[in-house]
Amino acid sequence: MDGYLHLSEGMTYKGSWFGEKPSKEIKGEVVFFTGMTGYQEVLTDPSYKGQIVVFTYPLIGNYGINKLDAESKKPQPAAVVVYEADMNGFHYESELSLGEYLKKWDIPLLAHVDTRAVVKKIRQHGSMPAILSENESVEGEFALESELKVKQVSIPEAKSYGNGNKHIVLYDFGYKKSILDSLLQQDCKVTVVPFDSPFEYIQALQPDGVLLSNGPGDPKDLITILPTIKKVIEQYPTLGICLGHQLAALALGGNTKKMLFGHRGANQPVCDHTSGKVFMSSQNHSYVVDEKSIQQAGLKARFLNCNDGSVEGLSHQSLPLVTVQFHPEAHPGPGDSSFIFEEFINLVQTTKRRVVNYA
Repeated sequence: MDGYLHLSEGMTYKGSWFGEKPSKEIKGEVVFFTGMTGYQEVLTDPSYKGQIVVFTYPLIGNYGINKLDAESKKPQPAAVVVYEADMNGFHYESELSLGEYLKKWDIPLLAHVDTRAVVKKIRQHGSMPAILSENESVEGEFALESELKVKQVSIPEAKSYGNGNKHIVLYDFGYKKSILDSLLQQDCKVTVVPFDSPFEYIQALQPDGVLLSNGPGDPKDLITILPTIKKVIEQYPTLGICLGHQLAALALGGNTKKMLFGHRGANQPVCDHTSGKVFMSSQNHSYVVDEKSIQQAGLKARFLNCNDGSVEGLSHQSLPLVTVQFHPEAHPGPGDSSFIFEEFINLVQTTKRRVVNYA
């Protein structure tokens, strides 16, 4: 059965539904992912909450879906668009096909779309609102509902994992399971807390360090929690990843802005100006820290993207802070940047507890 992807820019792309057609029109911001593999990690990454994900690689689903590679309990996009979907993918760990998995969670899959043309349009005009429909034309509004996506993916109450000798509080803005796994591998006890947990609650947990996780949406939507994040950074060794990196910059007085179409893939080259080395990274973001704004915040751009020069990570002139725009847990993607977790734990172990009076 035919289906259509309508972009707010005006273009429409024809495809066919895999499985049943959706019972209603599907709205979301349309974005593209450039990785050749890792579709399960992408589908379960909470940072994609509510988006329409276009896969640039022409064949998706060829190794099925397994239990081990999920980054959250369910797929997060509003819909998925591909050129060709393989419903008979094989891997010895596979338990479901891509189609079966998406059908289980009632997420539409539109295939046989000219994804090359879609991506070219997004690269030209930017990520934009889109509608998936069974109709060749749409009369509805493309405007997306204003909602706090972080609230939809964050846990409702704190939960602890592991029993290591370093206690890390993980602020959940939509964290990936592999971030938690990376901390546990560093012999940490990890307490995952809701995104809006107050500073006094964090103090009561007596952590040795704090990790600000990835998550969906515009970091400025979380402006009300920035004072709490500032206090956390001032008192505890802190690692910010993706959205957490952006929130750290905002909390300290920096600024963020939206990119034309963002970085989404497992092949983004990053330069570390501390070591002078270049490595490949896995990324998923629409927003970026404005480098012109960070000096007044006591921040310095330690990591830069080799393609476009955008800020990929920060250090602070006096505070024990490390932030990265990329994903050091690398699921999916290359493991070149896993050293960030080791660096963070070393920071935790070597930093004396700061006592700051906020009265």
